[in-house]
Amino acid sequence: MAEIVAAMAMTHSPGLTGWFSRAPQEQQQQALQATAEMRRRLVAARPDVIVMFSNDHLLNWPINNVPEYTVGIAEEHLGPADWFDEWLAMEKYRVPGHSGIARWLVNEGARRGLALAYLREMQYDDGISVPTHYLNPDARFRLVPVTMNCTVPPIPTPERAYRVGTLMREMLWAYPGRERVAVVATGGLSHEPGGPRYFWVDEEFDRWFLDLLKRGDHAALLRECTLERMEEAGSGGTAELLAWVLVMAFTRGPADVLAYMPAVAWRSGTGMVVWNDMAR
Repeated sequence: MAEIVAAMAMTHSPGLTGWFSRAPQEQQQQALQATAEMRRRLVAARPDVIVMFSNDHLLNWPINNVPEYTVGIAEEHLGPADWFDEWLAMEKYRVPGHSGIARWLVNEGARRGLALAYLREMQYDDGISVPTHYLNPDARFRLVPVTMNCTVPPIPTPERAYRVGTLMREMLWAYPGRERVAVVATGGLSHEPGGPRYFWVDEEFDRWFLDLLKRGDHAALLRECTLERMEEAGSGGTAELLAWVLVMAFTRGPADVLAYMPAVAWRSGTGMVVWNDMAR
């Protein structure tokens, strides 16, 4: 069976690559130090593959047909998508996939009552590209991307995301291989892309959410961090934290918050988190 060896989460704001230098120098240093520490811990965990959970920004699916979850099953992933490479100030990258695990998730999900869409050719914007830039720049680790709907109603609840995370964990454990797997959540924190509060960050919400992760009380987070509370902290963007909730289901105990920046210049509350203990 596969082994879960690392779990972490980070913001994927396009400003982290596209207009990084617009933020105050202190925030730039915090972000670089935190992502370097994430990379260090990832290398130390020696995963064969990263299963990365992000959100679909309506790049792969039309607004009237967004699946709850989509798995990229290709043997190789190419990004960023055309036009996004210029916006993200990023060269094209190639990362090997792991179609065995990807297809296993889709097929095993169907057997367990979890319907997962899939794409043989997935397009990538900041959601996958920014974390890849910082955590897997040399394509050392194979990639299985899983995108989720955090934008188009009906949006899954945090409880639903956590249940899916639990199923994903069980399915990876059951995979008939000995791969070492890291799970990475990307998105959030508070932001309202393109909305009236585009140049605003809800620092109070962000610190409250990160404090919940530090406490390691999953039941309290699921009870208190509702979709309504996320919406209040930034419509159309803050609910990306559902990916963090999903990955939290792979863990137990408190998370290490490596950094937090209320980075208005990057148009998002910006944070980096690592969990130390995996659920059994």
